[in-house]
Amino acid sequence: MKRFLLAFMILFLMTACGGNNASDLPTAELPAQLPPSPEPFSSSPNQADIPTPVCISPEPTQDDINRALNFTGKIFENENWTRSYTVSADRVSVLWDSPSLGALAFLEVLIFPCGYEELDLDIFFSEESWQVVFGGYESYEFISECRNDNGQRLHEFALTLDGIEYDANYWSVNDTPTSIVTIQIIFPLESEILFDEFSYSLFPQLPEC
Repeated sequence: MKRFLLAFMILFLMTACGGNNASDLPTAELPAQLPPSPEPFSSSPNQADIPTPVCISPEPTQDDINRALNFTGKIFENENWTRSYTVSADRVSVLWDSPSLGALAFLEVLIFPCGYEELDLDIFFSEESWQVVFGGYESYEFISECRNDNGQRLHEFALTLDGIEYDANYWSVNDTPTSIVTIQIIFPLESEILFDEFSYSLFPQLPEC
C-alpha cells in the first residue's frame, strides 16, 4: 500500500507543471511547487522613491544546477533512493523517492531575478503556496513555523493520504541574494525516528521547531 501511495504522489508531483528534463531518466516533468518568483515587495506608496532593482535573468545557470544537485551531499546517495531532476524557467527541481521507505524528498533552487527580502518570503510562503505544495494529499495541517539567524526557515506539517498519516518538514534557505533553496521531506508517521534522523542530517541547526 505504501508503494502505491508513494507512486501516486510522485505521479502528482511529476505532472503538476512542466519543465525541461535534464536527467538521463525517462522524460518526466516535475512541478513548479510554488508560484513564479515574485519581484521584491514594497509597501511604499511613492514609487518614485524606490530605486530600480538590478535584475538578472530568471534562467538557472550551471551553478544553480550544481547547487541543487549537491546541496544535500551524500544523504540520499544509497540504494534506498532514486533521483531525478528538471530545469525550468526560474528553478531547478530535484526529486528523491524511496518506495522501500514509503518516503520522498523534493528540493528546489528558486530564482528571484530582482532579489528578495524577508517580507517577500513571508508573502511567498503563504496559505496559497501550501495549497499548491500539498494539493495531492487528502488533507494537510500546518503544525508550526520557526526560523534562525542563518536565513533558514522550517514549516512543519501533518499530511493524510488514503487514511495514512505522514510527517512533513519544509525548509527554506536564503542561499544567494537572488536565490533560495527549499527542501521538503515526507515520511510515514510510523517512521518518525527515520524522519527525525533525516531532518537532523539535513539541518542540524534547525531539525525541528
